[in-house]
Amino acid sequence: MTVIYDKVALLGLGLIASSMAHAMRAGGLVREISGHARTADTRAVALEIAICDTVHASAAEAVRDADLVVLAVPVGAMGAIAAEIAPFLKPGATVTDVGSVKQSVIDAVAPHMPPSVHFVPGHPIAGTEYSGPRAGFATLFQNRWWLLTPLAQADMAAVARLRALLEAMGAKVDEMDAPHHDLVLAVTSHTPHLIAYTMVGVADDLRRVTDSEVIKYSAAGFRDFTRIAASDPTMWRDVFLNNKDATLEILGRFTEELFALQRAIRTGDGDHLFEYFTRTRAIRRGIIEAGQDTAAPDFGRSAEKT
Repeated sequence: MTVIYDKVALLGLGLIASSMAHAMRAGGLVREISGHARTADTRAVALEIAICDTVHASAAEAVRDADLVVLAVPVGAMGAIAAEIAPFLKPGATVTDVGSVKQSVIDAVAPHMPPSVHFVPGHPIAGTEYSGPRAGFATLFQNRWWLLTPLAQADMAAVARLRALLEAMGAKVDEMDAPHHDLVLAVTSHTPHLIAYTMVGVADDLRRVTDSEVIKYSAAGFRDFTRIAASDPTMWRDVFLNNKDATLEILGRFTEELFALQRAIRTGDGDHLFEYFTRTRAIRRGIIEAGQDTAAPDFGRSAEKT
């Protein structure tokens, strides 16, 4: 495999960044990886498992001479770290991010980018409920979408080079504008996470059902809710605060649909329920046919990190 970047700097060394490091090393896609993490414990783990060649307490030091800089910190921290690294970025370098909200990241990061640096926002639609540098693995991005939201003035050569790296890591790459990305993700990720958090919270609050019963008799649907609700609270707090408008719009539509189902159940309208469930079942078949999940009945998501 051809080396695509000489040096890549990973700022934030959690699941996504560590998986990138594993994938880049496995494919021989970069010559050197530097890293930065806020805590000494995370930096020590990153060195122990050798996902980086060098690990720095300072983000500014990590980005020196880097051809690609990846902002893999929570969305709410993007602006501060962009301001910190801006004076130390190599002319001609590309800066990207892995945040699941795009417009707020662009608003926070773009003003700090020097004219000689290419900022190409991105979002890998991949992950697990696990976090931290030990959670990463090289195949996380295989057959998963990685969305890029280039700015209007983006350098097409820089975008193409980044795309080449992502595809070499196994991802399928697409481009869209930032507001549309945020609306799409509000439907496919953000609102479903909010619903999962809410349902698990309802179970916790419903004192007529004991904790032991919730754990012992969990059906597949609730188990999947708890898997989603186990995701990083800092990341998801920032997602909802930074994709407020799109999430509230989809949440409003969800509430309308929920009221309609509630009415159908109350009035015994079985035809409405059957037609609704038939239509939603087709969405699941479409996801499987698109290769974004399998029909395997592994409701417990037992061993594999997917």
